[in-house]
Amino acid sequence: MNSSYSSFDQITNRFGTNSDKWDIMAQQFGQNQIALSVADMDLLTPEAIQKSIRRMADHGIYGYTNLFAPYYDAVKRWMRSAYSWQIEQEWIVFCPRIVQAVSLIIQHFTEETDRVLVHTPCYQPIPRSVRLNHRTLVESPLQLINGRYEMDFDDMERHMQEGIKILLFISPHNPTGRVWTRPELERVAALCEKYDVLIVSDEIHADFAHVGHEHTVIATLSDVIAQRSIICTSPAKTFNLAGLEISNIIIPNAELRAGFRTRMLQSGVFDPTFFAVPALEAAYTACDEWLGELRTYIQGNIAFAKQFIMEHMPELVVIEPEGTYLLWVDCRAVSRDEQALKQWIEQEAGVTVSFGTAFGPGGDGYIRINLGTPRALLQEALERIQRAYPLAKR
Repeated sequence: MNSSYSSFDQITNRFGTNSDKWDIMAQQFGQNQIALSVADMDLLTPEAIQKSIRRMADHGIYGYTNLFAPYYDAVKRWMRSAYSWQIEQEWIVFCPRIVQAVSLIIQHFTEETDRVLVHTPCYQPIPRSVRLNHRTLVESPLQLINGRYEMDFDDMERHMQEGIKILLFISPHNPTGRVWTRPELERVAALCEKYDVLIVSDEIHADFAHVGHEHTVIATLSDVIAQRSIICTSPAKTFNLAGLEISNIIIPNAELRAGFRTRMLQSGVFDPTFFAVPALEAAYTACDEWLGELRTYIQGNIAFAKQFIMEHMPELVVIEPEGTYLLWVDCRAVSRDEQALKQWIEQEAGVTVSFGTAFGPGGDGYIRINLGTPRALLQEALERIQRAYPLAKR
């Protein structure tokens, strides 16, 4: 077993680190609970990133920072290498978090009551930013067809005919795990062009497209689409850096870019934290091999989880993930009542997952399992869930 796989198998105690995933859970359930919930990984960050952060920590002075050529070169290199997208330095705008950027975009490019479209079920901080900014949230439900979620293009067009200012697009999709195909993206782009809709694409899970699937940055479809697209990227999910807060908002359109920069300054958002940029530079220039091994490990976790559920809890339906390290599971054969699912999984099994209603309409009776965790911990969690499995008791 190589050194990277050995590090992936290492179980690291995250209690006492101010972890949103583990310490919040411990306050409610205690430290015997297992967390497969919040979408950060329980896998060690690559050694190249750790070395970069240790080097900065050893400096001993943690003053204000700024952005210089190596940061931009690293982002350009990553987009070129991973997605064959040649971007210009001036297109790249630093923002701490993608959700923060989405909120600023909504504030600057729409007025109160303007209509903003999302696909549901979805990662809720995105639609929540619409509501909190007093815009009108328009939800277009994804359709589950033969075990695969698909966009309802007729429904999208009906909404756009009534007026939509922004499409908040999640690609790859969270929680369903869809990696949108190029033909699907072309249909989305055509609608947005026809009805003059700004595309804001959250592509934070882009680096996790599984074998047989390929992530396409929607802005690469054409220069015309690039000019109406804001692409939100980050190394946070890929390299487990969420707590360092760094995202790259890529905006080819100069007018859109200037507007976003203005709104950032108006909101007092500027300059990265001390450790964020060195971590990104290491991630995007020195961790390609590590990421390849991580993808293989995650796909192994997916295969393990699917096989375990099929053998021990066959009434549950796993939605085949095409991307992300998240597993969307239909538990409606057990119950459509989320409180009953929580009683089974949280209270009786001692495992914390993300429950479906947290993802809005279409989530009832579903759970999302975070598979970015050591195999042994995943196995223990699934065994706990199986032992408490209500259908096994009937």
